[in-house]
Amino acid sequence: MNRTSDLTDTAAGRPDFYRFHQGDRTLPFAEAEYDARVARLRTAMRAQGIDACVLTSMHCVAYYCGFLYCAFGRPYALVVTAQDTVSISAGIDAAQPWRRSHGDNITYTDWRRNNYWRAIRSVTGRGQTIGYEADHLSLAQMALLTGFLQPAATCDMAPSAMRQRMRKSPAELDLIRAGAATADVGGAAIRDAIRPGAREIDVAMAGRDAMELEIARRFPEAEYRDTWVWFQSGINTDGAHNPVTARIPEPGDILSLNTFPMISGYYTALERTLFMGHVDDASLRVWEANVAAHKLGMSLLRPGVRCSEVTAAINAFLAERDLLQYRTFGYGHSFGVLSHYYGREAGLELREDIDTVLEPGMVISMEPMLTIPEGRPGAGGYREHDILILTADGAETITGFPCGPDHNVV
Repeated sequence: MNRTSDLTDTAAGRPDFYRFHQGDRTLPFAEAEYDARVARLRTAMRAQGIDACVLTSMHCVAYYCGFLYCAFGRPYALVVTAQDTVSISAGIDAAQPWRRSHGDNITYTDWRRNNYWRAIRSVTGRGQTIGYEADHLSLAQMALLTGFLQPAATCDMAPSAMRQRMRKSPAELDLIRAGAATADVGGAAIRDAIRPGAREIDVAMAGRDAMELEIARRFPEAEYRDTWVWFQSGINTDGAHNPVTARIPEPGDILSLNTFPMISGYYTALERTLFMGHVDDASLRVWEANVAAHKLGMSLLRPGVRCSEVTAAINAFLAERDLLQYRTFGYGHSFGVLSHYYGREAGLELREDIDTVLEPGMVISMEPMLTIPEGRPGAGGYREHDILILTADGAETITGFPCGPDHNVV
């Protein structure tokens, strides 16, 4: 399909925005999946009296239309009204956003500053009640929204969108299961790559390459981006998000295996503690306690339980063993359209301050971590991570890589 109509010419004869539609469309999910998502968004819009939503985050744009943008200093959006669903993309991307979007697509140009907002206004009009994402739109862009759209009122739609994303469809669950299986493939490649003289970066690359090949095998029509590995050793294990280095692990070192396959914006993960060659008694005691906390936590995940209740139970377990003071973050979080640099379904996290009730169709991790400071017996960061899908009467663990000292002294 080719369509380049609806040009808006400037005084210089160059368009502010236009439609550039070419090639065949390929989406992560069927069109019906996106129709259903947008229909639920429109129900929330009607309930809050919103005429048009201007969604600007990577996760919301991808969730409602399939297109995962690469901003690189340029803004992107998805505009949803009662009739229209229109992605707004920069000219540098040409027709690729249309090929990867559900609904219409408008390309804005760089010929005049703020053509992005002119393109949005062509869909919303002026004087409407506008929904936006308060946790994403900057103060500068909010001022431009006000100036160009002149809204009668504005409303934060981020909480409503997040609540919708927390409950996965069957199609999403299928993709997440594939992601968890891919994470296991990466874990096996990492385990096989650990050998004397291998640097963290060498081991990490082996895991990443294995996962990217597996994703390409499972999803031959997808776009491939953002899959990564954090493989840490020794003192580098103390933080869960510490980057890979060129450090060479030594015999007796604690190791942390972390694989993160990304499939069409959907994040999954595998995290495991390992030891190289042997594990000392002090480290073994901490490791076994963290594995026990991990198994306890998984047993607690079922519909009807509050996130804060799960957190309190694991806290009590670790406090009895005088280990709670070594916990550095919560015990788990939601999965879906998110990554290490975009997205978060913060309403579904295993923390003291989250009282969300678990429901069937939610996807959540169990990932306790203990960090023992350097200079103390058992020093290092210990963490185990499984992904679970909430079912009608419990939870299904979709992570297959083995856990604990019986399997992960390499």
